[in-house]
Amino acid sequence: MLSHSILFSTAPSEAEAAKIAKALIEKKIVACVNIVPKIRSIYSWKGKLCDETETMLIMKARTELIDKIKAELKTLHSYECPELIAVPISDGLKDYLNWIDESSIHF
Repeated sequence: MLSHSILFSTAPSEAEAAKIAKALIEKKIVACVNIVPKIRSIYSWKGKLCDETETMLIMKARTELIDKIKAELKTLHSYECPELIAVPISDGLKDYLNWIDESSIHF
């Protein structure tokens, strides 16, 4: 298993995205969150075609913390079914990956 991941989520507003980002960072389960405002999402939800403006969260974390991130995201997020997709980081600058480790809780 690769030890670091990038996680993607969306939120309905920049304010909610910032609230989620700050909570995850304060709990030290993500090292960094980039917030990308005003993306357009087109999707089907409960049989309805939706075309919405959302805010993207791009998170960097240790892979072993993904279950904790999932649980926390469910409590923080206003969506009934929040997006969370994790992609393993196969390579990167060693100093940056070390910083992710140093910025995260360890068990």
